[in-house]
This record gives sequence, structure tokens and C-alpha cells, in this order.
Amino acid sequence: MIEPRVSLFMDILSTQVFASDVSDVAGDARHADDRVARCERSLRNAGVRPTRQRLMLAWLLFIRGHRHVTAEALHEQAFATGMRVSLATVYNTLNQFTEAGLLRRVAVNGSKSFFDTNTSVHPHFYLEGEDVLVDISQDLVFAQIPQALPGHEVTRLDVIVHIRRKTS
Repeated sequence: MIEPRVSLFMDILSTQVFASDVSDVAGDARHADDRVARCERSLRNAGVRPTRQRLMLAWLLFIRGHRHVTAEALHEQAFATGMRVSLATVYNTLNQFTEAGLLRRVAVNGSKSFFDTNTSVHPHFYLEGEDVLVDISQDLVFAQIPQALPGHEVTRLDVIVHIRRKTS
């Protein structure tokens, strides 16, 4: 008998969401179980109920390492891999993951946000015209940050350097 998590994983595989991962796990049910369990455990530890859609979106977000995604890009990736989920569900899930501390929202302008799987404080380059967010690898040192207004405290500092390719 297949354990429930492995069965869930096989159901997820059948949607072709993880087609590129099949070669990694198809012959090793324990490995598959570990990966699904890791996603499920991460969601539970953050206080997020691991529904099927949340697990699949979590897999797309976290299993392949650090990345920056927009809701639209994640929706397209989910759709391209056979997962039928609405853009509203993707937005809701990303917001739930952000509120739970699993993601960090990086607003690059008034209408564009990326979701970063690396929740540590770190600066970014935003490549204008290419719609790409990239971590800045150099350590930035600030001699001083502005004092908060009276009765307030600084909760985070975001540094986004907007760049574009030189024309010549």
C-alpha cells in the first residue's frame, strides 16, 4: 500500500506539475515522500494548512531553491505544467505564504511585486525593460539609516537598485 504522502505526490506527478523532477524521484518513493513531507512540514510549521493547491504551488516555489517570481509568472508556470489554478488563487496563496513568513514581497514600483523565497534582508537589482529581479551579491554597508518618526520603529529596509542595459 502506498503511504498517503507518496500517493499525494504521485497525484501531483500525474498533473505533470513536476515533470522535470520525475527522473529524480520516480524510482525512489522514499525520496518522493521526503520531498512532499518537507513541503507539507514547511507549510504546517508556518501555520498554513497544506491543501493540494498550496502544496503544488509551494513545490513550484521552493523545491528548486531560491527564486524571485511574480504572481503572473507562477500562474503561467503552474498552467504550463498542467496545474489548473486561477490567478486569484495564486495571488491569495502568495499573500498567505508572505504573511506566514515563507516569502518576502519586493515591490519594485507601485504596481509590480515579486515574491522572494529568500526572506533574509538583502538588496536587489531590478532590470528595467527585462522585468527581472536579481539579488545583489556584494555586501552593502550603511553607515546610518534614517530615524523612524516619533512613536514608530523601522521594521525593514528594502534596497532595490533599478538598472537598464546601456544603449551603446
